[in-house]
Parts: sequence; structure tokens; C-alpha cells
Amino acid sequence: MDLIKAFTNEQLKEQKPEFRIGDTVKVHNRIKEGTRERIQFFEGTVIAKKNGGISETFTVRRISNGVGVEKTFPLHSPNVVAVDVIRQGKVRRAKLYYLRDRVGKAAKVKEKV
Repeated sequence: MDLIKAFTNEQLKEQKPEFRIGDTVKVHNRIKEGTRERIQFFEGTVIAKKNGGISETFTVRRISNGVGVEKTFPLHSPNVVAVDVIRQGKVRRAKLYYLRDRVGKAAKVKEKV
């Protein structure tokens, strides 16, 4: 068991990005295409955070061309380069799955002042 804990602790990021549920974030994701490597941005609202430790993930949702798109990112993955908080949301829930059923202005989260 100690070998597993040692390996997972080695893989954890030292500077964990600070963001909360409801925040609008810009995720810098490293994409490998053959031999080339580039950074792709995914901007949206954080609707969920799961687990802890090495398996911690967060789900970001955005509307693209009228269609809702969700991506789940592993927080400690080397492919997630950075997470920038654009605006902080005012929410009272731990999971914002109800945003999936909303469209237009109803799908927005109020900004924390």
C-alpha cells in the first residue's frame, strides 16, 4: 500500500488551482496531435467537483452553437496546464446539474459581488 500512496503523492500538483462551483473558468488543456503539441482553451461554468486526491475531477459546461457541451477534466493531470477564474458565481448548491435543463438567460449563474 505504501508504494501506491508514494506514487500518487508524486503525481499530485503542488499548486492546486483555486476555484469553486459556479465559477466561470478558462481551462488551458494540452492537446497532442501526432508530433505537435498545442494548448487549447475551454471556457465555461464549473458545474461539479468530484472525489479528492489523485482522482479529483471537475466538470465544465458551456454553450457552443446553441448546444450544451460538457467536459470533465482530471485536476492533477499533466495535460491540464492551468485553470484561470474569470468570474466567481453565487450558488447554493454543490452540483449544478439543473443548468442542463435551462436555456438562455436562465442558464446563467449570478456573479458574486
